[in-house]
Amino acid sequence: QVQLVESGGGLVQAGGSLRLSCAASGRTASSYATAWFRQAPGKEQEFVAAISESVGSTAYGDSAKGRFTISRDTARNTVYLQMNILKPEDTAVYYCASRAARGVALSSTWYDYWGQGTQVTVSS
Repeated sequence: QVQLVESGGGLVQAGGSLRLSCAASGRTASSYATAWFRQAPGKEQEFVAAISESVGSTAYGDSAKGRFTISRDTARNTVYLQMNILKPEDTAVYYCASRAARGVALSSTWYDYWGQGTQVTVSS
């Protein structure tokens, strides 16, 4: 059974940084792509970033470009989201999601496995 566990969320002041982690277990396919999505209260879920864990290719949503970096440690089966220059509008629950495929996808409908989410709160 595939499990994704996020960690690293918390409260930070505007301009600060956080690094989120998504640790995967139970995966058996040869290739996976993993993404981060976020959802703020009263708003739709938003794509943040994705990475092909075997190839290393990445994709970013507009809100993440230039401030966030997604990376992976294949030995640890962990994907990271480094978030810099955080803004109050980055406040949301951040979810990692994974799919058994080589390529990244920007839509949540393509991801089969989801973590429980981690809260990120950015104060002004």
